Amino acid sequence: MELSDIRAKIDAVDDQLLSLFLQRMDLAEEVAAYKNEHHLPILNKQRERAVLAKVTERAGARERYAYHLFSTLFELARSRQAELINAPTKVGDQVIASLNAGDQLFPQTGLVACQGVEGGNSQTACDRIFPRGNIMYVKTFDAVATAVEAGFCKFGVLPIENSSNGSVRAVYELLQEHKLSIVRSTRLCIRHELLALPGVKMEDVTEIYSHQQAIGQCSRFLEGLKGVKVIPCDNTAAAAKLVAESGNRHAAAISSHPCAALYGLECLNSHIQNSDNNYTRFICVAKDPVIYAGASRVSLIIAFENKPGALYEMLSKLAALDINMTKLESCPVVGSDFEFVFFIELEADCRDSGVLAMLEELERSCAQFQFLGNYAEV
Repeated sequence: MELSDIRAKIDAVDDQLLSLFLQRMDLAEEVAAYKNEHHLPILNKQRERAVLAKVTERAGARERYAYHLFSTLFELARSRQAELINAPTKVGDQVIASLNAGDQLFPQTGLVACQGVEGGNSQTACDRIFPRGNIMYVKTFDAVATAVEAGFCKFGVLPIENSSNGSVRAVYELLQEHKLSIVRSTRLCIRHELLALPGVKMEDVTEIYSHQQAIGQCSRFLEGLKGVKVIPCDNTAAAAKLVAESGNRHAAAISSHPCAALYGLECLNSHIQNSDNNYTRFICVAKDPVIYAGASRVSLIIAFENKPGALYEMLSKLAALDINMTKLESCPVVGSDFEFVFFIELEADCRDSGVLAMLEELERSCAQFQFLGNYAEV
């Protein structure tokens, strides 16, 4: 038999498969109507398990492929049912309230909590997000979250991840602890320099100050130094300010070029970071959840049951709607035995009814589910 003959037969089978698939989806919609009327959950694991057992038994040597085919069919049917069922969910209420609260355009001004001092990267991120913003500086990331949650500031800006040094876990922990919503994000190209008092030479330096993230981003340079103590501090700009005010001619700071001019320091070395492609993402958080026009990113924190296939089930829900996942990171739960939460970011807009239905289905099926926001990155 020629290849063209085989393909013709495949085309005929595909036509039958499509017709049967559409019939199956019609029946899934009838099931959704019944479940809606009788207030039944979408997932019936016992029923799915029974069907999969029958399918794998009948499929013989191809049982693995049959299992995955029918698992995908179940996921597609559940995704469609989730769009049709009216069962209330926390995330559904939150998204609808956020959409109703959103203005047409993101505000250009407001009182913004920012960790650090003038000249820091967080201040640059604040200026990018709020061109006419009024910045209130605080000492710690926790103080930013507290100021927003307590209503002292309408917005707060926090670093969330760096392309060279990974996620800022402390900020993710704050998002879990505080009732805050992400309403905007931005990405800055970071350039670190080694700064010291005028006239200080590299061989004079015995201690270097900077933020822990910047220290990690310049780790190769620092590892090559002999007899130099590296001291973490609150902020890269705070490190420059500390060196300037101390008058210590044996101290240097890993900070930015603008901080040199701001605090009267000189650059000893402008090529100290591990990578020239060094970017930090900052998020803007607010107390009240709001989805502004142009939102295209969704951030979540979720946890699954500790069982085989749990992550696959979540990913299949995204695949069913062609949603791109831009971040998936696991973090161990403190005090537990091998339990993890996952930080997830998606390219999605909650104005799409399919996206909202998917989020509601995730909430129903996950052991823990936290919707952090739907927002734009500028």
